[in-house]
Amino acid sequence: MTPGSRNLITDVPGLLVGNAEDHALKSGTTVLTAAEPFTASVHVMGGAPGTRETDLLAPDKSVTRVDAIALSGGSAFGLDACSGVSDALYTQGRGFNVGNAVVPIVPGAILFDLLNGGDKSWTENPYRALGRAAYLTAAEDFRLGTAGAGTGALAAMHKGGLGSASLQLESGVTVGALVAANPLGSVTTPGNRHFWAAHFEIGSEFGGVGPDPSSGLGPIPKSLKAQAMHPASPEKANTTIAIVATDAALSKPQCQRLAMAAHDGIARAIVPSHTPGDGDLVFGISTGSQEVEEGALALIGHSASLCLARAIARAVFLASSSAGDLLPCWSEMHDNRE
Repeated sequence: MTPGSRNLITDVPGLLVGNAEDHALKSGTTVLTAAEPFTASVHVMGGAPGTRETDLLAPDKSVTRVDAIALSGGSAFGLDACSGVSDALYTQGRGFNVGNAVVPIVPGAILFDLLNGGDKSWTENPYRALGRAAYLTAAEDFRLGTAGAGTGALAAMHKGGLGSASLQLESGVTVGALVAANPLGSVTTPGNRHFWAAHFEIGSEFGGVGPDPSSGLGPIPKSLKAQAMHPASPEKANTTIAIVATDAALSKPQCQRLAMAAHDGIARAIVPSHTPGDGDLVFGISTGSQEVEEGALALIGHSASLCLARAIARAVFLASSSAGDLLPCWSEMHDNRE
């Protein structure tokens, strides 16, 4: 297993990702799309999800392919990013054909970033425009860290962000992950330097500081995010939303199984994860260009979990500071050259 040439989800051939953000708002949107519709499903393990069109992705539902997926900040307001993506798709004549009508299929999920210090005094919901802009900028290369849906994200001890990672398997299959990390839990061990995901790091993709040599790491330190949001309810202001993708030809039920397996990556990278106050959700998608042998899904799912764990650490590692931040960036707290 080695990363693809970009170490991004767009190493899966055909996938494109676009970001749009407003740094005064401290929020934004990220959209994944492709030239052709792709097979998709979803699995939710957090207790507080915010979603659109995810019921349609259940294995027993009729539509098997989607045109784009939107990840957004903004809590429930951010679901309107999907409408902006739909507008842009519609003008391009893309969508699900029903007689003479064309209906773009754009599932989405949101994270809560309404209390992160940004200016939320809008008079018109900004997320529809952000969704459209993100879709229209979709490309193979895109920014990580404080970008797109990760612009205003916060983890327990640091700024969160947008992350991505990929793996190329010996079979020729490519697997990738894209995540907006805004969790209740911490991505670092107590001391805030070593990433929980360090065992899965490839090269120095998130600093190369290695695993924490300490033991007894179970107790949870007091969250800086919780202190910064006082007297709000930080246990209700979280979520890690992700997409894992492969070019292996998977059915819709297999895409759901892919998403389920990838949740292991969240648990390996964030402690605690999947809490009642997190909306932890993973979309699993397949572009279907690579035929695979029966039984290949186990390794593909494992690879997706590794990509997601690495992507979460990269999201925090690559976050950058901006005026009015409630929390410091990892890079501000720890010089990775130490």
